[in-house]
Amino acid sequence: MNETPPLLSIEGLRTQFRIAQGLISAVDGVSLSVARGRTLGIVGESGCGKSMLSLSIMRLVPPPGRTTEGRVMFDGTDLLGLDAAAMRRIRGNRIGMIFQEPMTSLNPSFTVGDQLIEAMRAHDRTSSKEALRAKAIAGLDRVRIPSAARRLDEYPHQLSGGMRQRVMIAMALSCDPDLLIADEPTTALDVTVQAQILDLLRDLQEQSGMAIILITHDLGVVAEMADEVAVMYAGQVVERATGVDIFDDPQHPYTLGLLGSIPRLEEDRPRLLAIEGAVPAPFALPQGCRFNPRCVFATPSCTETAMTLRPIGAAHEVACQHAPVETMTERAA
Repeated sequence: MNETPPLLSIEGLRTQFRIAQGLISAVDGVSLSVARGRTLGIVGESGCGKSMLSLSIMRLVPPPGRTTEGRVMFDGTDLLGLDAAAMRRIRGNRIGMIFQEPMTSLNPSFTVGDQLIEAMRAHDRTSSKEALRAKAIAGLDRVRIPSAARRLDEYPHQLSGGMRQRVMIAMALSCDPDLLIADEPTTALDVTVQAQILDLLRDLQEQSGMAIILITHDLGVVAEMADEVAVMYAGQVVERATGVDIFDDPQHPYTLGLLGSIPRLEEDRPRLLAIEGAVPAPFALPQGCRFNPRCVFATPSCTETAMTLRPIGAAHEVACQHAPVETMTERAA
């Protein structure tokens, strides 16, 4: 979707779980890419498969789940073909990840410094503890934590939510990764801290040239950060475009619904648009287009054929038989 060769290219990725109701696909045939120095935003409701996609990239899918199809090409290497030892050398070293909920991601029994040093020691067996401690202090300084040396000896519960999130960022960046996966990095943070975290990520990206995959349900965050956007629904990508096109020319009814649910101060709208219903359970997916039971544009043919992404522009793909429709936005309004 851009001329720069991708650092990460996901091709037809499918991650499945065997449960009592049968075999389900939490990630179902997803193809995406992100280049160095670029930010890919992945958005969608809870349960659409965003976080499972990130865990599939990192090969951290919890059992009984497993990735059954596809490729995850990182800098020319298929991560799914690596043995466990080779994947450990990449995970945390060349690919960093900020997990959701820093209070649960950090171990409450160990100090911030212990956990930062442990993360660095996994990929640096030769440096002394003193050298790693100095590097950990520099890492906290890098993410703008004041009194970094003192914070290093504190426990997670002694830090604010914003501070804990900065610690998680420092840990993810401790080995200067080429790719950072940020899974809901601003969840549960107030708007002031959220803005600080986003500014920090943007500054760190400019300094290092790393690629970022930003996973969020917050379209405001996507508008501020993402060069390209993928909209996920029920385990699939239903629309993919540049950040500008997603907001200026949305073409999938689900994307329209997400955008219509955002309050706009400049508009005199009596009420927000709402998407009726809920994301279907993975063991009870509807026939045809998975969004059709909730879609205001659905026609009988939408229940007959499953849609896949197709190009409707130079850098715009959508999984909807009604696209491109110039009047779709007006109809949604």
